[in-house]
Amino acid sequence: MKDTVLLVGHGSRNPDGNREIEEFTAKWRAARPDWRIELCFIEFADITLDAGMDLAANGSSRVIVVPLILNAAAHVRYEIPAHINKANVRHPNTEFVYAAHLGACEAFLDVLKRRLKSAVAELDFPDPRNTGVILLGRGSSHRGANGEVAKMARWILEESEHELVDIAFTGVTHPRLERVVQRQEMLGMRQIIVLPYYLFAGTLITRIGRQMQHLRQQYPQQRFACTDYIGFEPEVLAVLEQRIEETADGGVSLEIDESLAHSHEHHHHDHGHQHEHTESAA
Repeated sequence: MKDTVLLVGHGSRNPDGNREIEEFTAKWRAARPDWRIELCFIEFADITLDAGMDLAANGSSRVIVVPLILNAAAHVRYEIPAHINKANVRHPNTEFVYAAHLGACEAFLDVLKRRLKSAVAELDFPDPRNTGVILLGRGSSHRGANGEVAKMARWILEESEHELVDIAFTGVTHPRLERVVQRQEMLGMRQIIVLPYYLFAGTLITRIGRQMQHLRQQYPQQRFACTDYIGFEPEVLAVLEQRIEETADGGVSLEIDESLAHSHEHHHHDHGHQHEHTESAA
C-alpha cells in the first residue's frame, strides 16, 4: 500500500468550473505519474467528501487531504476536518493527514503581479499614480479568510508603483466591487484595474464579467481592465506540492469546534440564503 493524495475542490454550479479542476488534476497526474492522485469536491459534484475519502482510502495506508482553496474559511476550518474525522472511523487502518490550504503566499503574489503588468499594458501603460487597483476576493463570514485577501492586497501595494490598492468582495461581506469603484472614481483614479483573486472558473467569475459590463456603462469616462483568474499557472502545482511536503511534520491539526462543523453542515444545502457556501470557491 502507498500514499494517496486527495485533492479537494470546492465545486461549482457552473460545470466549466468543475471541468477545469478535473483538467488540472489530470495535468498534475501526468506530471507525477508515480503518485496516486484522486479528486473530490465539497459540493455541486458527483464525488463529494465522504465518497472521495472512501475512494482514496481503498488500497492506501495514508491519505493526504489537500484543499484546493485559496483562503481558510468555514469549509477549510470546519467542514473538511469533520469529514476527515468520520473517515478515520470508517477506515481505522488508513491514516488521514490534512494539508494546509493554499493561502496568501509569494507564489500567488507573483501570479497577480503578472496579471497586473498585463492589465497595465492593455491600458497603454498609464501613470500608476492615478490608476487604481482592486483585488476582488470571494468573501467569507470568517475574518481570517478576508484578512488573507487584505494581506495580498497590501503586498501588491508594496510591490508596485500604484498608490491605491483596495480590496472588494463578490459576496457575504463588504465592501462590494461597485462601492470600491465609486470610491476610487471620487479619489481621482482615471483607470481602474480589477484583479479577481480566484483559482478557477465558476458562477462568480461569470458574475464578475456581468458586473464589469455594468460598471463600464455606469462610468463611461473611466477606463477599466479586468484580468483573468489564476487558473493553470505553474505556481498552483508548486504550492500544492509544498503543502504536501509540509505534511511530513504532521499536517494541520484536526482539533475543531464540532458545534461549528455541525452548524455548517446543517446549513450546507440551504442555498436560498447568502452564506459563503452558496457560491463556487474556484
